[in-house]
Amino acid sequence: MRLISALILGALLYAGTTIARAEVDELKIPLGAGGFGFLPLHMMQKHALVEKYAAEAGIKVTVNWSNIGGPAAMNDALLSGAAHVVTAGPPAFLILWDRTRSGAAVKAIAAISSIPMRLNARADQLKALDDVTDKQKIAVTAIKVSIPSIIMQIYARKKFGPDQTFRFDPATVTMAHPDAVVGLLSGSGNIIAHWASAPFDQRERNDPAIKTLMNSDDIMGGSTTFTMMSTTTRFQAENPKLCGAVVKALKRAQEMIAEDRRSAAALLLESIGGKGWTVDELVAILNDPTTKYTLKPENVMAYASFMHEVGSLKSKPASIADLFFSTPEVATGN
Repeated sequence: MRLISALILGALLYAGTTIARAEVDELKIPLGAGGFGFLPLHMMQKHALVEKYAAEAGIKVTVNWSNIGGPAAMNDALLSGAAHVVTAGPPAFLILWDRTRSGAAVKAIAAISSIPMRLNARADQLKALDDVTDKQKIAVTAIKVSIPSIIMQIYARKKFGPDQTFRFDPATVTMAHPDAVVGLLSGSGNIIAHWASAPFDQRERNDPAIKTLMNSDDIMGGSTTFTMMSTTTRFQAENPKLCGAVVKALKRAQEMIAEDRRSAAALLLESIGGKGWTVDELVAILNDPTTKYTLKPENVMAYASFMHEVGSLKSKPASIADLFFSTPEVATGN
Protein backbone atom coordinates (compact mmCIF):
# COMPACT_ATOMS: atom_id res chain seq x y z
CA MET A 1 0.00 0.00 0.00
CA ARG A 2 2.83 2.34 0.83
CA LEU A 3 4.43 1.57 -2.52
CA ILE A 4 1.14 2.19 -4.36
CA SER A 5 0.60 5.46 -2.49
CA ALA A 6 4.10 6.59 -3.33
CA LEU A 7 3.59 5.76 -7.01
CA ILE A 8 0.30 7.66 -7.11
CA LEU A 9 1.83 10.65 -5.37
CA GLY A 10 4.75 10.61 -7.78
CA ALA A 11 2.42 10.44 -10.76
CA LEU A 12 0.40 13.38 -9.47
CA LEU A 13 3.51 15.45 -8.87
CA TYR A 14 4.77 14.63 -12.34
CA ALA A 15 1.42 15.54 -13.89
CA GLY A 16 1.37 18.82 -11.97
CA THR A 17 4.87 19.64 -13.18
CA THR A 18 3.89 18.79 -16.75
CA ILE A 19 0.82 21.03 -16.58
CA ALA A 20 2.80 23.91 -15.08
CA ARG A 21 5.34 23.71 -17.87
CA ALA A 22 2.79 23.53 -20.70
CA GLU A 23 2.64 26.87 -22.55
CA VAL A 24 -0.34 28.01 -24.60
CA ASP A 25 -0.39 27.11 -28.29
CA GLU A 26 -2.55 30.14 -29.20
CA LEU A 27 -1.44 33.58 -28.09
CA LYS A 28 -4.08 36.30 -28.11
CA ILE A 29 -2.82 39.86 -28.65
CA PRO A 30 -5.15 42.74 -29.63
CA LEU A 31 -3.68 45.13 -32.22
CA GLY A 32 -4.83 48.18 -30.27
CA ALA A 33 -6.25 51.52 -31.33
CA GLY A 34 -3.92 51.97 -34.30
CA GLY A 35 -1.41 54.62 -35.33
CA PHE A 36 2.29 55.03 -34.66
CA GLY A 37 2.12 53.83 -31.06
CA PHE A 38 0.99 50.40 -32.22
CA LEU A 39 3.14 50.08 -35.36
CA PRO A 40 5.50 47.48 -33.80
CA LEU A 41 2.52 45.16 -33.28
CA HIS A 42 1.73 45.30 -36.99
CA MET A 43 5.38 44.59 -37.76
CA MET A 44 5.25 41.57 -35.44
CA GLN A 45 2.10 40.33 -37.16
CA LYS A 46 3.27 40.84 -40.75
CA HIS A 47 6.65 39.19 -40.23
CA ALA A 48 5.44 36.44 -37.84
CA LEU A 49 8.10 37.49 -35.35
CA VAL A 50 6.49 35.95 -32.27
CA GLU A 51 6.19 32.63 -34.06
CA LYS A 52 9.83 32.84 -35.12
CA TYR A 53 11.25 33.44 -31.66
CA ALA A 54 8.82 30.99 -30.04
CA ALA A 55 10.04 28.29 -32.44
CA GLU A 56 13.63 29.09 -31.44
CA ALA A 57 12.56 28.46 -27.84
CA GLY A 58 11.01 25.12 -28.81
CA ILE A 59 7.39 26.29 -28.82
CA LYS A 60 4.91 26.12 -31.68
CA VAL A 61 2.35 28.89 -31.35
CA THR A 62 -0.36 30.57 -33.38
CA VAL A 63 -0.89 34.28 -32.70
CA ASN A 64 -4.44 35.60 -32.78
CA TRP A 65 -4.23 39.32 -33.59
CA SER A 66 -7.70 40.59 -32.73
CA ASN A 67 -9.01 44.09 -33.47
CA ILE A 68 -9.97 44.99 -29.90
CA GLY A 69 -9.23 48.68 -29.38
CA GLY A 70 -9.36 51.13 -26.50
CA PRO A 71 -7.92 50.65 -23.01
CA ALA A 72 -11.20 49.71 -21.29
CA ALA A 73 -12.03 46.99 -23.83
CA MET A 74 -8.49 45.61 -23.75
CA ASN A 75 -8.39 45.55 -19.95
CA ASP A 76 -11.65 43.61 -19.90
CA ALA A 77 -10.27 41.21 -22.51
CA LEU A 78 -7.11 40.60 -20.47
CA LEU A 79 -8.95 39.93 -17.22
CA SER A 80 -11.52 37.67 -18.90
CA GLY A 81 -8.91 35.65 -20.76
CA ALA A 82 -10.04 36.86 -24.18
CA ALA A 83 -6.54 38.37 -24.54
CA HIS A 84 -3.21 37.29 -23.08
CA VAL A 85 -1.18 40.44 -23.76
CA VAL A 86 -2.57 43.98 -24.15
CA THR A 87 -1.27 47.42 -25.03
CA ALA A 88 -2.15 50.76 -23.43
CA GLY A 89 -0.74 54.10 -22.36
CA PRO A 90 0.85 54.49 -18.90
CA PRO A 91 -2.22 55.93 -17.08
CA ALA A 92 -4.54 53.12 -18.20
CA PHE A 93 -1.90 50.51 -17.38
CA LEU A 94 -1.23 51.99 -13.94
CA ILE A 95 -4.91 51.94 -13.00
CA LEU A 96 -5.12 48.28 -14.04
CA TRP A 97 -1.92 47.48 -12.13
CA ASP A 98 -3.31 49.17 -9.02
CA ARG A 99 -6.70 47.45 -9.17
CA THR A 100 -5.33 43.94 -9.78
CA ARG A 101 -2.54 43.84 -7.19
CA SER A 102 -4.45 41.39 -4.98
CA GLY A 103 -5.79 39.37 -7.90
CA ALA A 104 -4.52 39.02 -11.46
CA ALA A 105 -1.47 41.14 -10.61
CA VAL A 106 -1.02 42.74 -14.02
CA LYS A 107 2.52 43.93 -14.81
CA ALA A 108 4.15 45.41 -17.89
CA ILE A 109 6.28 43.30 -20.22
CA ALA A 110 8.01 46.22 -21.91
CA ALA A 111 7.52 49.70 -23.30
CA ILE A 112 6.65 49.91 -26.99
CA SER A 113 6.97 53.55 -27.98
CA SER A 114 7.79 57.02 -26.69
CA ILE A 115 5.85 59.58 -28.75
CA PRO A 116 4.61 63.02 -27.65
CA MET A 117 0.99 64.09 -27.86
CA ARG A 118 0.29 67.69 -28.88
CA LEU A 119 -2.46 70.06 -27.86
CA ASN A 120 -3.52 71.68 -31.12
CA ALA A 121 -6.04 74.52 -31.08
CA ARG A 122 -7.78 76.96 -33.39
CA ALA A 123 -5.63 80.06 -32.97
CA ASP A 124 -8.57 82.44 -33.28
CA GLN A 125 -10.44 80.75 -30.42
CA LEU A 126 -7.81 79.66 -27.90
CA LYS A 127 -4.45 81.33 -27.30
CA ALA A 128 -3.41 79.27 -24.27
CA LEU A 129 -4.76 76.31 -22.31
CA ASP A 130 -5.20 78.58 -19.27
CA ASP A 131 -7.92 80.51 -21.11
CA VAL A 132 -10.24 77.59 -21.94
CA THR A 133 -13.82 77.85 -20.62
CA ASP A 134 -16.34 75.17 -19.74
CA LYS A 135 -18.28 76.00 -22.89
CA GLN A 136 -15.25 75.28 -25.06
CA LYS A 137 -14.30 71.64 -25.50
CA ILE A 138 -10.94 69.91 -25.77
CA ALA A 139 -11.07 66.49 -27.40
CA VAL A 140 -9.17 63.70 -25.59
CA THR A 141 -9.15 59.93 -26.02
CA ALA A 142 -10.76 59.43 -22.61
CA ILE A 143 -11.70 61.92 -19.91
CA LYS A 144 -9.89 61.89 -16.54
CA VAL A 145 -7.59 58.87 -17.12
CA SER A 146 -6.10 59.26 -20.62
CA ILE A 147 -2.57 60.56 -21.23
CA PRO A 148 -3.88 64.06 -22.17
CA SER A 149 -6.10 64.26 -19.10
CA ILE A 150 -3.25 63.36 -16.75
CA ILE A 151 -0.93 65.79 -18.57
CA MET A 152 -3.37 68.65 -18.03
CA GLN A 153 -3.78 67.68 -14.37
CA ILE A 154 0.01 67.78 -13.91
CA TYR A 155 0.18 71.16 -15.62
CA ALA A 156 -2.71 72.60 -13.58
CA ARG A 157 -1.30 71.35 -10.28
CA LYS A 158 2.13 72.85 -10.97
CA LYS A 159 0.82 76.20 -12.17
CA PHE A 160 -2.30 76.81 -10.10
CA GLY A 161 -1.84 74.65 -7.00
CA PRO A 162 -3.18 71.34 -5.63
CA ASP A 163 -6.77 72.56 -5.34
CA GLN A 164 -6.78 73.26 -9.08
CA THR A 165 -5.48 69.84 -10.20
CA PHE A 166 -8.69 69.00 -12.07
CA ARG A 167 -9.20 72.53 -13.38
CA PHE A 168 -9.43 71.48 -17.04
CA ASP A 169 -11.45 68.27 -16.65
CA PRO A 170 -14.84 69.96 -17.28
CA ALA A 171 -13.59 71.21 -20.65
CA THR A 172 -12.67 67.74 -21.93
CA VAL A 173 -14.78 65.45 -24.10
CA THR A 174 -14.01 61.91 -25.24
CA MET A 175 -13.54 61.56 -28.99
CA ALA A 176 -11.70 59.19 -31.31
CA HIS A 177 -8.77 60.89 -33.04
CA PRO A 178 -10.32 60.90 -36.58
CA ASP A 179 -13.54 62.48 -35.30
CA ALA A 180 -11.60 65.07 -33.30
CA VAL A 181 -9.51 66.02 -36.34
CA VAL A 182 -12.65 66.60 -38.39
CA GLY A 183 -14.25 68.60 -35.59
CA LEU A 184 -11.19 70.81 -35.07
CA LEU A 185 -10.40 71.46 -38.74
CA SER A 186 -14.01 72.15 -39.71
CA GLY A 187 -14.30 74.92 -37.14
CA SER A 188 -17.91 73.95 -36.51
CA GLY A 189 -19.26 72.93 -33.13
CA ASN A 190 -17.51 73.57 -29.82
CA ILE A 191 -14.31 71.54 -30.35
CA ILE A 192 -11.63 74.23 -30.23
CA ALA A 193 -8.66 72.01 -29.33
CA HIS A 194 -7.52 68.40 -29.59
CA TRP A 195 -4.81 66.40 -27.84
CA ALA A 196 -3.56 64.49 -30.86
CA SER A 197 -0.98 61.80 -31.45
CA ALA A 198 0.88 61.04 -34.67
CA PRO A 199 -0.14 61.13 -37.48
CA PHE A 200 -3.28 63.09 -36.54
CA ASP A 201 -1.37 65.96 -34.95
CA GLN A 202 0.63 66.52 -38.14
CA ARG A 203 -2.56 66.68 -40.20
CA GLU A 204 -3.92 69.39 -37.92
CA ARG A 205 -0.67 71.38 -37.90
CA ASN A 206 -0.72 71.54 -41.69
CA ASP A 207 -3.68 73.92 -41.38
CA PRO A 208 -2.47 77.52 -40.86
CA ALA A 209 -5.47 78.18 -38.61
CA ILE A 210 -4.17 75.63 -36.09
CA LYS A 211 -1.32 76.12 -33.63
CA THR A 212 0.25 73.85 -31.00
CA LEU A 213 -0.15 75.13 -27.44
CA MET A 214 1.94 72.46 -25.66
CA ASN A 215 3.05 68.85 -25.87
CA SER A 216 3.24 66.00 -23.38
CA ASP A 217 7.06 65.74 -23.42
CA ASP A 218 7.33 69.38 -22.33
CA ILE A 219 5.07 68.79 -19.34
CA MET A 220 6.74 65.49 -18.38
CA GLY A 221 10.24 66.94 -18.70
CA GLY A 222 11.46 64.73 -21.52
CA SER A 223 10.77 61.70 -23.68
CA THR A 224 7.85 59.73 -22.23
CA THR A 225 6.41 56.27 -22.87
CA PHE A 226 3.32 56.44 -25.07
CA THR A 227 2.37 52.75 -25.38
CA MET A 228 3.39 49.72 -23.33
CA MET A 229 2.62 45.99 -23.25
CA SER A 230 1.33 44.08 -20.22
CA THR A 231 -0.02 40.73 -19.03
CA THR A 232 -1.00 38.98 -15.82
CA THR A 233 1.61 37.60 -13.45
CA ARG A 234 0.06 34.14 -13.75
CA PHE A 235 0.27 34.12 -17.54
CA GLN A 236 3.90 35.22 -17.44
CA ALA A 237 4.74 32.55 -14.85
CA GLU A 238 3.02 29.81 -16.83
CA ASN A 239 4.41 30.94 -20.20
CA PRO A 240 7.95 32.22 -19.57
CA LYS A 241 9.40 31.08 -22.91
CA LEU A 242 6.50 32.54 -24.85
CA CYS A 243 6.70 35.85 -23.00
CA GLY A 244 10.41 35.90 -23.73
CA ALA A 245 9.62 35.35 -27.41
CA VAL A 246 7.18 38.29 -27.32
CA VAL A 247 9.90 40.59 -25.93
CA LYS A 248 12.38 39.44 -28.58
CA ALA A 249 9.76 39.91 -31.30
CA LEU A 250 8.92 43.40 -30.08
CA LYS A 251 12.58 44.39 -29.99
CA ARG A 252 13.14 43.05 -33.50
CA ALA A 253 10.05 44.92 -34.76
CA GLN A 254 11.44 48.16 -33.32
CA GLU A 255 14.77 47.50 -35.05
CA MET A 256 13.07 46.77 -38.37
CA ILE A 257 11.23 50.09 -38.24
CA ALA A 258 14.57 51.89 -37.87
CA GLU A 259 16.19 49.82 -40.62
CA ASP A 260 13.50 50.45 -43.25
CA ARG A 261 11.21 53.34 -42.38
CA ARG A 262 9.59 53.40 -45.81
CA SER A 263 8.40 49.80 -45.56
CA ALA A 264 7.23 50.42 -42.00
CA ALA A 265 5.35 53.54 -43.13
CA ALA A 266 3.69 51.61 -45.94
CA LEU A 267 2.53 48.97 -43.47
CA LEU A 268 1.21 51.65 -41.12
CA LEU A 269 -0.70 53.29 -43.96
CA GLU A 270 -2.25 49.94 -44.83
CA SER A 271 -3.22 49.38 -41.19
CA ILE A 272 -5.12 52.69 -41.01
CA GLY A 273 -7.09 52.14 -44.19
CA GLY A 274 -4.63 53.03 -46.93
CA LYS A 275 -5.68 56.65 -47.33
CA GLY A 276 -5.49 60.06 -45.70
CA TRP A 277 -1.69 60.26 -45.76
CA THR A 278 1.14 59.55 -48.13
CA VAL A 279 4.00 57.19 -47.33
CA ASP A 280 6.36 60.19 -47.49
CA GLU A 281 4.36 62.00 -44.81
CA LEU A 282 4.50 58.98 -42.53
CA VAL A 283 8.22 58.49 -43.16
CA ALA A 284 8.78 62.10 -42.09
CA ILE A 285 7.09 61.33 -38.78
CA LEU A 286 9.25 58.24 -38.30
CA ASN A 287 12.31 60.40 -38.99
CA ASP A 288 11.29 62.84 -36.25
CA PRO A 289 13.64 62.22 -33.28
CA THR A 290 10.71 62.51 -30.88
CA THR A 291 9.21 59.36 -32.44
CA LYS A 292 10.99 56.56 -30.58
CA TYR A 293 10.55 52.81 -30.40
CA THR A 294 12.20 51.35 -27.33
CA LEU A 295 11.64 48.64 -24.73
CA LYS A 296 12.89 51.04 -22.08
CA PRO A 297 10.15 52.70 -19.98
CA GLU A 298 10.45 56.48 -19.79
CA ASN A 299 8.74 58.64 -17.17
CA VAL A 300 6.30 55.86 -16.21
CA MET A 301 7.28 56.34 -12.57
CA ALA A 302 6.55 60.06 -12.88
CA TYR A 303 3.00 59.21 -13.97
CA ALA A 304 2.66 56.74 -11.09
CA SER A 305 3.90 59.20 -8.45
CA PHE A 306 1.56 61.93 -9.62
CA MET A 307 -1.48 59.67 -9.91
CA HIS A 308 -0.88 58.34 -6.40
CA GLU A 309 -0.44 61.86 -5.06
CA VAL A 310 -3.82 62.98 -6.40
CA GLY A 311 -5.62 59.78 -5.38
CA SER A 312 -6.01 58.13 -8.79
CA LEU A 313 -3.89 55.21 -7.52
CA LYS A 314 -4.23 53.64 -4.08
CA SER A 315 -0.75 52.12 -4.20
CA LYS A 316 2.54 53.78 -5.07
CA PRO A 317 5.21 51.64 -6.75
CA ALA A 318 8.56 51.82 -5.00
CA SER A 319 10.51 51.33 -8.21
CA ILE A 320 10.13 50.42 -11.88
CA ALA A 321 10.56 46.76 -10.84
CA ASP A 322 7.17 46.92 -9.11
CA LEU A 323 5.52 47.70 -12.44
CA PHE A 324 7.50 45.65 -14.97
CA PHE A 325 8.69 42.08 -15.29
CA SER A 326 12.48 42.04 -15.15
CA THR A 327 14.47 42.52 -18.38
CA PRO A 328 17.79 44.36 -18.98
CA GLU A 329 16.03 47.15 -20.88
CA VAL A 330 13.43 47.69 -18.14
CA ALA A 331 16.11 47.86 -15.46
CA THR A 332 17.52 51.04 -17.04
CA GLY A 333 14.11 52.70 -17.32
CA ASN A 334 12.18 55.02 -15.06
